[in-house]
Amino acid sequence: MADVNVTSLVDVMLVLLIVFMITAPMMQGGVDVELPRAEARPLSPKEGMVVSVNRDGRIFVDQTEVSFRDFRVTFRSLVATRKPSGVYLQADTRVPYGDVVRVLAVIRGAGVQNVGLVAQEEDPS
Repeated sequence: MADVNVTSLVDVMLVLLIVFMITAPMMQGGVDVELPRAEARPLSPKEGMVVSVNRDGRIFVDQTEVSFRDFRVTFRSLVATRKPSGVYLQADTRVPYGDVVRVLAVIRGAGVQNVGLVAQEEDPS
């Protein structure tokens, strides 16, 4: 009776393990946003939607980039479909205030009652 040689299978498993260990940290990306600082304690995570505005003024809904025009047109239907418990708005500290207000107006216009502004905790020093 012929035995199965598992040495090559173990080699393949080790190579796959190494590949996954190297690529896993790269997959934990997100939108590069430098948050403003504020005196606030961290909130517990909720089932919500994250809207980000990066330093270039580009808008992301849960890491998917959309133009402001598309955001304005489709956000209401997206909220109606997903029914989030709230929307978290994170804007880069270098984004003009007017751009943040325009995005916030679209969020509020979609009927979202719970809007949270995301900020980094300020150092007490």
